[in-house]
Amino acid sequence: MKNLIPGFLLAILVALPQLNAQTAGETSSAPTIGAQPLYLDPTQPVDARVEDLLKRLTPEEKDSLLHGSGTFATAAIPRLGLPERWMSDGPNGVREEIQRNTFNTAGLTDDYSTAFPSGICLAATWDPAVAYTQGQAIGEEARARGKDIMLGPAVNIQRTPLNGRSFEYYGEDPWLSGRIAVGFIQGEQSEDIASCVKHFAANNQETNRNNINVNVDERTLREIYLPAFEAAIKEGGSLSIMAAYNKINGTYCAENDYLLNTILKGEWGFKGLVMTDWGAAHTTDGAARGGLDLEMGTGVGRVPYDQYYLAQPFLDGVENGTYPMALLDDKARRNLYVMIASHVLDPNRKTGSINTIAHQNASQKTAEEGMVLLKDDNNVLPLDATQIKSIAIIGDNAVHLQAAGGQSSGIKAFSEISPLAGIIARVGGRVNVTFSQGYSSAGATRGGRGRGGAAAAPPVPAADLIAQAVRAAKQADVAIVIGGLNKNFDTEGSDRRDLTLPYGQDDLIAQVVAANPRTIVVLVAGSPVEMPWLAKVPAVLLSWYGGSEAGNAVARILFGDVDPSGKLPCTFPKQLADTPAAAFGAEAYPGVGGQEYYREGLLVGYRWYDTKNIEPLFPFGYGLSYTTFKYDNLKLVPGDHAKGIWMTAQFDVTNTGSRAGEEVAQVYIHENNPALERPEKELKGFDKISLQPGETATVSIPLGYRAFSYYDSDKKGWVAQADDFQILVGSSSRDIRLKDTFKLGEASFYK
Repeated sequence: MKNLIPGFLLAILVALPQLNAQTAGETSSAPTIGAQPLYLDPTQPVDARVEDLLKRLTPEEKDSLLHGSGTFATAAIPRLGLPERWMSDGPNGVREEIQRNTFNTAGLTDDYSTAFPSGICLAATWDPAVAYTQGQAIGEEARARGKDIMLGPAVNIQRTPLNGRSFEYYGEDPWLSGRIAVGFIQGEQSEDIASCVKHFAANNQETNRNNINVNVDERTLREIYLPAFEAAIKEGGSLSIMAAYNKINGTYCAENDYLLNTILKGEWGFKGLVMTDWGAAHTTDGAARGGLDLEMGTGVGRVPYDQYYLAQPFLDGVENGTYPMALLDDKARRNLYVMIASHVLDPNRKTGSINTIAHQNASQKTAEEGMVLLKDDNNVLPLDATQIKSIAIIGDNAVHLQAAGGQSSGIKAFSEISPLAGIIARVGGRVNVTFSQGYSSAGATRGGRGRGGAAAAPPVPAADLIAQAVRAAKQADVAIVIGGLNKNFDTEGSDRRDLTLPYGQDDLIAQVVAANPRTIVVLVAGSPVEMPWLAKVPAVLLSWYGGSEAGNAVARILFGDVDPSGKLPCTFPKQLADTPAAAFGAEAYPGVGGQEYYREGLLVGYRWYDTKNIEPLFPFGYGLSYTTFKYDNLKLVPGDHAKGIWMTAQFDVTNTGSRAGEEVAQVYIHENNPALERPEKELKGFDKISLQPGETATVSIPLGYRAFSYYDSDKKGWVAQADDFQILVGSSSRDIRLKDTFKLGEASFYK
């Protein structure tokens, strides 16, 4: 694959003598600068280059840009030096190569990449700068692998914790999701890669995702499910966006005129391309008129590539007058815009790098900053390796590698450090570390998937595995149970059935902590789980899926080399029945007869728990540290309305502990007398700050008009009414440290 770039340059050089030739009457008015066509001149404006190139294309060539010619490729136009475009799944890294016309792996030996922590872990950092670094590293690896468009980030809201793809997404809050998405996209696209934010929109479950009709009111759509996409487009500058499989209010997302044309391209001014999720188009007319620009899938199954809805059927419609040439031009223009804006045609396009030390460090930093310390009674953590003689590591996830699996986001990693390996590397020379499996995930998974497809050895009875673990725990100074979920549960294509830990882990943990009260639980998971044993366990660390350096990151947190600073991007409920989607029966989730109704409206995640006064297991924004922080001196500073800032919340945060640490200061807003129902509180700003012991930092969080507004479906815009608003500052949605009242004296309306 290292020959891709030289070959591409050669194609342009071979094509240059033909570039000014008139072809089918299409090129006579196309300008040049000297001997070089304008579209090949990187010093010219992107729009001018696009228009110059568009004029040179025949209708057939224009249409060839609108559909795949391979599972992850579109056709080249050799006479103009346009190469094939190559795409890859990419929320957590660059996926291994797939056969050209199927989803089967290609069986190559040069398609490894660095595995980065999953999206939910990235969101748990609450740090857009970390998101930028991870996006940039993935962009560099994508270029080294010859990719042009990376299919990510994924920003759908966690409406139900059962969603099989919760591990890929950024949690339950639109503001947090948008901030992380903007950082990631800006980092990735800085490496001459086009990001493709997905899945637009309301793709909030995997069960029946291909045809479920989401019935959702306009206000909920605008306030909960669209803001992260809006931020990705308007602020992140994402060059492409993927339409989801599902329907919204009766129309498939890939053919949804209101979603794609009115909102995305009209209101948000999106200039890039809209592509399908694979096989998500359903009709030529819907795809043509509904706003789709690129139809992707495989060449097997439905029809060959040249018979895709946006292929020959659409071209026939243009030629017979069913569709105007301007419609074809608009779609082709958007595809060309993405190519030129990401420097596909430029000789100095970035070439990338792969699995560098910097990438490994970026992966580890995300894993460390995203881990959430859920419980730490009596300062059990951090562990002191000089005071411990023996540790019993218990649990299948101590050795189960997690980078692969989960379908499209799985990574063929160069290497992956397991938690057991990371702990041994950290303390093995001084501490006796033993391992006991505790439970088995082999052969006992949904769909019967075992590890590596190999024939499973005769299973050891669960009772015997627990008995072995209990003996190991009794003989050790400290027991660390490393359990949780795996990619058989956190996966594309199916939702979880419940929130319980699989493989009998609840019983295992209960017996281990009874045998050794100094038991620490490390949960490897991408979505919430129930914890019936929580009251008995002194310490719980949530490590998510940590990527290539997961084990090293876990060890560094456990032994205090790094202060835990992650905060939950989603609520952990005490039980499934407490969740908003579960409160309204099957019509609300997973749907009945292909219809699903978002009856909870705006009350998603913590908005539901806080408004309904339901106590969660762990609230949104929660996460402990090895140090402590004090908040004081809240001031509400008038803002500059001309710059869109109505008010700035300014306050001090002091590290009152004995070690350095990072804190995520969060700002929520509560409206006292809303004209329409509003949630009890909503996140509107945050900042992650690093403080030495005794150090104080003044935090300033600006709040614009949208922070105070609700969407008025009748007026088709955002309304901030004259009212009193409580400004709530805290360490989580349930840990408010400071508050004050902001008086908005005059109502405002914005489109």
